[in-house]
Amino acid sequence: MSRQTTPSEPVPPAAFIRKRSITIAGHSTSLSLEEEFWQDLRAIARRRGLSLNALIGGIDAERRGNLSSALRLFIRDCYRRGELGPARV
Repeated sequence: MSRQTTPSEPVPPAAFIRKRSITIAGHSTSLSLEEEFWQDLRAIARRRGLSLNALIGGIDAERRGNLSSALRLFIRDCYRRGELGPARV
């Protein structure tokens, strides 16, 4: 069951979607993701020694469907493999 907030209640931070402009393969585009996903992408890029744009460009080159969804699934896979946080069984 999902909980709805009333106008007097603060919106949980996870609900904040951030739109960012990035360059992929020389083309500018904008992406909308929750701030937590942006933080995870930056952490993965840093650990792999890549720029954020290079990391996203690699994901973009192999994706099927929506880029924002592909990024969320990529991050989920990084958690499952133990690259971010504890490995899940």
